[in-house]
Amino acid sequence: MTRSGILFVIVFLLFSSPEFGQRGDIFKIARLKYSGGSDWYNDPSAEVNLLNYVAEHTTIKTDAKYRFVDAASTDIFDYPFLFATGHGNMRLTEKEISNLREYLKKGGFLYVDDDYGLDKYFRREIKRIFPNKKLLELPFDYGLYRKPYKFPYGPPKIHKHNGKAPQGFGIFINGRLAVYYTYESNPSDGWVDPEVHKDPPEKREEALKFGVNLVLWALTQ
Repeated sequence: MTRSGILFVIVFLLFSSPEFGQRGDIFKIARLKYSGGSDWYNDPSAEVNLLNYVAEHTTIKTDAKYRFVDAASTDIFDYPFLFATGHGNMRLTEKEISNLREYLKKGGFLYVDDDYGLDKYFRREIKRIFPNKKLLELPFDYGLYRKPYKFPYGPPKIHKHNGKAPQGFGIFINGRLAVYYTYESNPSDGWVDPEVHKDPPEKREEALKFGVNLVLWALTQ
């Protein structure tokens, strides 16, 4: 069986898992709506453009639409991949915490991208979800950074923010990367329509390639 065929089988099996309502081989991403007042909804073209790029550059079929799901709703189990971002306060309710904990323990994947201003709040809330786990910085040779596109220095630097080096952190459950968090990187801003942030084409391409790595890693662990 070819590599692409193996990937198709893995993705199909994941989508057909009884833990998640998404069926068949059509991949979707849901934006996570969370409490606290931050603009969780900003830049809605991000997921649409990423999903189109994934469909164009891999064998994965996607439904390239912007959709969101409430962190307190069981609807999160309809999606194997959740995306969260924002510029400000994230303050989860107890129901959101327990729901997300269950989702992640059952095999769900959460990608969080600091859009500048989210960092201290996300770190506080992930500690409430998993009090006994630490956000661990992933080494540059971690598989996520190596295939299919190579990122030898970890997540790409798409926006300046405070000018620090970009970092990628993870929460692992039974050896599986369940939560991935980018800081001082902001790949999702590079996914949006070009006129929004006016990033140069090469930066947008870098961000979209990194998004492909994220999707494939989340689906094939």
